[in-house]
This record gives sequence, structure tokens and C-alpha cells, in this order.
Amino acid sequence: MNAPTIGVLALQGDVREHVAALTAAGADARPVRRAGELDAVDALVIPGGESTTISKLVDIFEMREPIDKRIADGMPVYGSCAGMIMLAAEVLDGRADQRGFAGIDMTVRRNAFGRQVDSFEAPVEITGVAGDPFHAVFIRAPWVERVGPAVEVIGTVTGGPAAERIVAVRQGNLLATSFHPELTGDLRLHAYFVELARTA
Repeated sequence: MNAPTIGVLALQGDVREHVAALTAAGADARPVRRAGELDAVDALVIPGGESTTISKLVDIFEMREPIDKRIADGMPVYGSCAGMIMLAAEVLDGRADQRGFAGIDMTVRRNAFGRQVDSFEAPVEITGVAGDPFHAVFIRAPWVERVGPAVEVIGTVTGGPAAERIVAVRQGNLLATSFHPELTGDLRLHAYFVELARTA
């Protein structure tokens, strides 16, 4: 089977880690900073980082319109942590000038789990990903407060103070998690997205 070409939006955040995980999961992965580089990929990952910074850099690098268009055309996109915020239709506790791609009909709360000191790890079962619950790493993470009728909730925190919080969703070819699978060495979520990109 041919390997899909998956770009990682390389403006800020865990770019190297996502490229490495996608490559290990069978993709031809590469960083993407320019519209011409976006044209050459089948799918895109928006990594964790700082969502307000990513929002500004998307405009500086003139990537907003090209990404909006590719999302509208059905390109698979996976957003982790800040990437989830960038894919959300509505962001609570964001900055007034912060703009994302509004691809997924959901409301997310920025830094919902608290500041950096409140980063934590918890098991999350992901629908469509076989095996044990995912060991999820949350770093100043958002959570999902509302989903529209077209959005499938595929992961919630299973225990602890954040139990039942929605932390993974899918809407068509768009996937988002509030945690960082690229930091765990568990490739199952990246493999899930590679398969999504291959079949899209």
C-alpha cells in the first residue's frame, strides 16, 4: 500500500515529534510552512504548542486561506492540543484576536485543565483504536464542552478529577485530541490518522 504524504504544520510546537511518529506509523511525513508545501501533501497535522501564537503565525506565513480551502475540500487534518483549539468552531477563554479554522463543530475551553503546573497523565479509551486505553499526556490542555450533531466523541478521560471530560473527537476527515500522543511512543493514534489519510 502506498504511504500517504502527511505534512506537519511547522510554525510552532511539537513538529519533530509528530514527523517522527507519523514516519514510524508508515507515512511520508514532512514539515509544512508554505502554501506550496501544503499543495504537496495528502493530509495535515496541526501540532501542540501555543494556540494564540500559531493563530498569528498562520497569518504571517499566509497559510490561513490555503488551509481553510484544503479543509473545505476534504483534506484529513489531525490537531493535537493547540491543534484541537485551531480546529474548533468556538473557543472559550481564548484571546479576542485568536482565529482558528473552525473545521469541527465543537466548543473547546482553552487551558481547561489549568496552567502548566496542572499538566497530568490519564488513561483514555479511543473508539476505533484497539488495545489498552491510551496513556494520554495533557499539558495545559483544552477540553471539549459542546459537540455538534456531526461530531463523534471518540475519547473521554476514564478516571480522576477530569473523568468523563471529552478529549478526542472526529468529524469526517477531521480528528482532534486535547492530549499529546507524539510524546508517548504509542503510535496507535498516528497509525489511525495515517489510515484515515490513506483512505480519504
